[in-house]
Amino acid sequence: MGTTRAGSGSRRDQARQLIIDLETRGSRALPLFISCLEDTAQDELASLLRSGAEKRSSSTEKPRQNMDLVYVLSADPCGHCLIINNINFLPESRLDDRTGSDLDCQKLQYRFQLLHFSVEVKCDLTTKEMNLVLAELAQRDHSAMDCCVVVILSHGHEVSHRQFPGAVCGIDGSSVSIERIVNIFNGTGCPSLRGKPKLFFIQACGGKLKDRGFEVASTSPKDRASGSNPEQDAAPFQEGSGTCDQLDAVSSLPTPSDIFVSYSTFPGFVSLRDPKSGSWYVEVLDSVLEQWAPYEDLQSLLLRVGKAVADKGICKQMPGCFNFLRKKFFFKTH
Repeated sequence: MGTTRAGSGSRRDQARQLIIDLETRGSRALPLFISCLEDTAQDELASLLRSGAEKRSSSTEKPRQNMDLVYVLSADPCGHCLIINNINFLPESRLDDRTGSDLDCQKLQYRFQLLHFSVEVKCDLTTKEMNLVLAELAQRDHSAMDCCVVVILSHGHEVSHRQFPGAVCGIDGSSVSIERIVNIFNGTGCPSLRGKPKLFFIQACGGKLKDRGFEVASTSPKDRASGSNPEQDAAPFQEGSGTCDQLDAVSSLPTPSDIFVSYSTFPGFVSLRDPKSGSWYVEVLDSVLEQWAPYEDLQSLLLRVGKAVADKGICKQMPGCFNFLRKKFFFKTH
């Protein structure tokens, strides 16, 4: 009898590890595996895995039960998601086209649709058009929604700032500061989003600096090698210029509650993009959301993104964020 208990305990441990391994392969891997076991009359093992998955899911959901510390996403769609994707820049901008950004846009459009957002994509906008589109989104009635997401894929550069660093470029070469974009959605500019999370994801350079990193013992040859030459989403910063380099006027920001800004790179540094597979940041962000959004809050997800991007390539990149959320944010995955 003692041997039987030891054997069953060992089997439960094996089942628990199998569940963890399958969960890393996407949200559908475990249910499909259990279904295959049932189809092949392996009902005992299927039942063991299903029971283990339910216990693990119950354990994972515990942080969400304290609703005082978690944003509630009950609406469907849970919010608007605007993606601005600037690829083709006008000759007078003196900025290169952003080859591969269409792949980034497709990935994020699909991902946020799965996360129950109403997604709208705008391509190749001038700075004036960007301001108009953002203002129009802020002026909508978000009363029936629980949150809002803005994604900007473009060239970028440094600007003087008080709260949020960086600026993103329109296809004409002029720019709008991240601080100004966030300010459009504050409590004054967008009353129907008061108290609701507003998430911003910025794929753009934060400056011209390149980070070659430093050697650590765990760096693998795979991470150091690169199959192609990544491009930069940088625009030059030259104080006094009248185009993309111009210092934007810095507007004051009310109490920055319920705001989360995720940057693809550390302020002042370049952000890298592969013409064939898209930007490092978006590629990793999409993968992390696919695997971990059902289980982890936004801050934890972005920690995974930061680690994975930091491990890539010879020229290094470190994503970061400004978190002014009052609660934990879990994406809606079912």
